[in-house]
Amino acid sequence: MPPIAPAPSHGPAPAPTAAPSAIVLDPAHTPATIEARSFAVIDAEIPEPRPFSGPLWQVARRCVHTLGDTEIVPDLRLSAQGLRNGLDALLRGCTVFTDTRMAAAGLPLRRLTPLGVSVTPIMSLPGLDQLAKTRDTTRTRAGLELLAPRMGGQIVAIGNAPTALLGLLDALAAGAPVPALIIGMPVGFVNAAQSKALLHQSPWPHFTLLGRKGGSALAATCVNALAELALAERKT
Repeated sequence: MPPIAPAPSHGPAPAPTAAPSAIVLDPAHTPATIEARSFAVIDAEIPEPRPFSGPLWQVARRCVHTLGDTEIVPDLRLSAQGLRNGLDALLRGCTVFTDTRMAAAGLPLRRLTPLGVSVTPIMSLPGLDQLAKTRDTTRTRAGLELLAPRMGGQIVAIGNAPTALLGLLDALAAGAPVPALIIGMPVGFVNAAQSKALLHQSPWPHFTLLGRKGGSALAATCVNALAELALAERKT
């Protein structure tokens, strides 16, 4: 059997691949040093004058850290009154209502238990499937409407469901008791931006991030930042 001839070459031979550039690792490797180094990078990339200072910058910086995105700062809406309301609620041992179990999972007990704070994920309520079908809405909105009378003076953290935030705004407009702080961070392409714009136009104390970005982790981050501030305040 004659030898098989090599396939003809098409075009010039590929150029030799350049050697990859050296990747320099940051020496930080423990939780404390990684966090400190991360905050130092954020501070350097967002120099003063910043739109927030003091405790509000501590909250904003944690939001940047959570998303890994310094470009969110101009769209953050954090108020001094919302901060004070949130701290006072945590210091008196409030309940934090979350729209998802994921947001609740982002709230470690090591921060909340010393403050006597409890967490109630709306999605943990029994019978939500049937209630949502009956009301022709999402489970989070149905659950929020059910719990709205209990949210007065508490913290409500919404990171996933625009329908929950819209439901809360509707309940408040109808006379439901006002939470101490609404953390409105729903993420997505359908009514996420709109719900947060409506929250920011409302008179209710709130933290929010305008636009499509957000998420359960971001909502939890705000609560965690407030809890750290509350623990520090209680020590003084």
